[in-house]
Amino acid sequence: MLTTINKYPFFDLSEIIPENDITYKKYQSLKPVKTGNLIPDINLVTDYHRWKNFYNGAPTHGPISLKHLFGKPLAIAFYSKQWQERGVDQLKQLNALQSEIKANGGNLLILTNEAGDDQLAKITWEHSLSLNFYHDVNNEIAEKFRVYSENDPTWNRFSGIDVNVPLLAVYVIDTDRHIVYDYVDRDLSSTFIADDIINAVYEAALTNNRRKSA
Repeated sequence: MLTTINKYPFFDLSEIIPENDITYKKYQSLKPVKTGNLIPDINLVTDYHRWKNFYNGAPTHGPISLKHLFGKPLAIAFYSKQWQERGVDQLKQLNALQSEIKANGGNLLILTNEAGDDQLAKITWEHSLSLNFYHDVNNEIAEKFRVYSENDPTWNRFSGIDVNVPLLAVYVIDTDRHIVYDYVDRDLSSTFIADDIINAVYEAALTNNRRKSA
């Protein structure tokens, strides 16, 4: 007579307790802000540890005036060393534009998620860059511009990137924090048009001056 031996213990399905410890982040594609949007307050602090200023490649030190910075149209660019040569090329392009940005009534600020990085000092020295950098701790400002998110990490989009960093992007905001120019490098195949940035700065500065004189 054949008999069947159950090698495995019997479980009552009612005894199974689901594990709720594992959480899943909902995927949300990056949707960078665009021209016409209003940016929430950009909270920069005057702590000199957050600022890295360079003139012709050499580090400089001096007083930080946020009133002066935000009293004019502001061109804001996001940078990370993870973008390698592509990021360096953008810094060089912005460096070449900086004098025109200032001549047309604006300022330029580079935001980076890396602080005290020797490679940044090396890059600015090798290319004689005269730029102002601000350490965006935890990418808080990049999140406001929606060029960075934990729910859509950069490594999902680009090979060779193994750290979640902000997209390469350039914005111009007026003194009321409205975006008047936007450029986001989504596929590393294009670059911004210099004249568009200068025109955006000029028009925003002109509008600001008219409002002051009214």
